[in-house]
Amino acid sequence: MIYTVTFNPAVDYVIHLEDIELGAVNRTESEEIFFGGKGINVSTVLSNLGAENIALGFISGFTGKAIESGLNKNGIKTDFIELENGITRINVKIKSKEETDINGQGPVISHEAISGLLDKLKVLQRGDFLILAGSIPATMPDDIYEKIMERLKDSGSNIVVDATGDLLKNVLKYHPFLVKPNNHELGELFGIEINTEEEIIEYAGKLRQLGARNVLVSRAGDGAVLSAENGEVIKMGVPSGKVLNSVGAGDSMVAGFIFGYLQSGDYREALKLGTACGSATAFSAGLAEKEKVEELMKIL
Repeated sequence: MIYTVTFNPAVDYVIHLEDIELGAVNRTESEEIFFGGKGINVSTVLSNLGAENIALGFISGFTGKAIESGLNKNGIKTDFIELENGITRINVKIKSKEETDINGQGPVISHEAISGLLDKLKVLQRGDFLILAGSIPATMPDDIYEKIMERLKDSGSNIVVDATGDLLKNVLKYHPFLVKPNNHELGELFGIEINTEEEIIEYAGKLRQLGARNVLVSRAGDGAVLSAENGEVIKMGVPSGKVLNSVGAGDSMVAGFIFGYLQSGDYREALKLGTACGSATAFSAGLAEKEKVEELMKIL
């Protein structure tokens, strides 16, 4: 089974208007609502590909219920912990001459709720995958990733970490199955600026030396590089297409990579499907759909 965790999910309210005038009444030209959060994005793409998975995390209030209901309607199983106070955040995305985001704070997550999540993770067993993605809300301990991985270190499960900075550095000792920094985040981990493919390969290798089993470095329009635990370095370009959306492309790559690996056991095929999923999201208004992914797989 594949599990995802979203610590601070959101209802993303996207509004489109030609221009915005502060201090005045503005009317939208169109609106969209998406259920957001990196783990939820991964769950959505996995479900679109036909991969059964369970979304974990915290929800609260009417917005939390909307997320749970919406995911269930889309065929995604959920096992959220419902918080007593506050509401799951609403992020307002303004698409105008300039893009502006107004992100909500989210509810307070209690110690009891965190303990509840740790208890739910006890079901993981050998061969299962757990995807930990995104930042940690201010009301949670900043070592929560470490607590989770410490609990699961003897379970035989495979943990994927898509995070930055110390959140990522501090879990390498637990040998995550996969980490996925982009090239800029990889450089930040070592206090340098990475400009070349050779540097990506070198420093991805250093992350493996520090404990990561596989390191997938995304490079936006320049493709991706995988430094695999079997010693292979695999490079993959991206198909050509018009970029419509960058939100969730990295999460889509993670979903595709894991599903591809589970299907084939082959890192090259996993990277190919991950690249197709990331590109399918970039070329779409929303997250990658199976039909678009299959179309791109034929040309990679």
